[in-house]
Amino acid sequence: MTTPAGTAPTPLERPAYRFYALGMLMVVYTFNFIDRQVLAILAPYIQAEMNFTDGQLGLLGGPAFAIVYSTFALPIAWLADRMSRTTIIASSLAVWSGFTALCGLATGFTFLFASRMGVGVGEAGGVAPSYSLVSDYFPKAQRARALAVYSFGVPIGTGLGYLFGGLLAAAIDWRAAFIILGLAGVLLAPIFKLTVRDPIRGGYDRAEPTADAPVNVAPAPVQQAASFGQVWAILLKKPSFWFLSFGAACSSVYGYGAAFWLPSFFQRSLGMDGAERAWYMAGIALFGGVIGIWLGGWLADKLGKGVKRAAYPMVPAVGFIIAVPLFFLAMNVEDKWLAFFLFLIPQALSLAWLGPVITAIQHLVPSHMRSTASASFLLINNLVGIGLGIYLLGAVSDYLTPRFAEEALRYSLYVGQWFYALAAILLFISARSLRRDWVD
Repeated sequence: MTTPAGTAPTPLERPAYRFYALGMLMVVYTFNFIDRQVLAILAPYIQAEMNFTDGQLGLLGGPAFAIVYSTFALPIAWLADRMSRTTIIASSLAVWSGFTALCGLATGFTFLFASRMGVGVGEAGGVAPSYSLVSDYFPKAQRARALAVYSFGVPIGTGLGYLFGGLLAAAIDWRAAFIILGLAGVLLAPIFKLTVRDPIRGGYDRAEPTADAPVNVAPAPVQQAASFGQVWAILLKKPSFWFLSFGAACSSVYGYGAAFWLPSFFQRSLGMDGAERAWYMAGIALFGGVIGIWLGGWLADKLGKGVKRAAYPMVPAVGFIIAVPLFFLAMNVEDKWLAFFLFLIPQALSLAWLGPVITAIQHLVPSHMRSTASASFLLINNLVGIGLGIYLLGAVSDYLTPRFAEEALRYSLYVGQWFYALAAILLFISARSLRRDWVD
């Protein structure tokens, strides 16, 4: 775990390299969410040109992406427990970015649906291996904060997707936005592969080093990999895994649904034009998201020391309870700038779960099973969250349109907010068994 006496640490062993690797992983995750969420800000432009209903847009944003993203994540994670995780991440980045660019060539619903499926296939290999890498780059006492920093890619990517996608669509057109953003990710893939290396798997779990101790970057032994059956045999016996997974999934139903439909809500109910809408949504996603994710990771590391494992689900559960009325209040304020500042608070609270819950999932299995366990968690979270949330809100909006016209989307968003309350209940329940299920 440490460099032998009298031997200078290699560049890859120095603590600074761990932070470089974490930064690169965050950048890749940023592109993951740029390409995943850019459709939301472009939806009004696409809808105007192709006359899609809200239900059709919901299918493009939800099931088209989520079904393949969730199911392909498991076999790719199985590979990530056996081969180079950085190779998998770089290859996945190139694939999803390429399909994002293809979205700009769409001629109709079927072409765009197939391209979104391709984005989902590529992104299936990005997250679970990254969770595993971060857990092997940082000691246990720093892990929730490190995973929170990695998760900054969610609000940064969402915010930049809104901003660049919206501004490019306003200045050129929506097709150029897809193509330019997609090609940028393709160019990043070889840089990531050439500069980020795999640390040894579980190195910080076998012996807890000091915060400044270098990380061993030797490749992981292939024989350590576990089968699906072995991983699931452990997870099936751990109630906390299921309550954490479905709690996170319920939060994602509204989290992803709101992230997709709020730009359209601001256009229809507040009359915002394209560029204004891009800046507005980018600010909410970026500032609110970064603050919330860091706060969640910091609180979980601070409160979850020793045997106080319940802090990991309790911190986000409390956040969801507070977020529900604040989202409702923000949507009913007439002054759009007052609404902006009100949106920041529930946006922060709704993303505070990422660092704590992901950290807890990493500690439910031994280190050589983390990629597969993470993919199992993501299967539930994304299949329910992305697959159901975006389509559900769009379908409810279509159903309510004959009665509420342009305001139908507002009432659809009201319905979705109750999923945060359900998420809080499930996370509270998970806290009861987490201490018993935890693997040090």
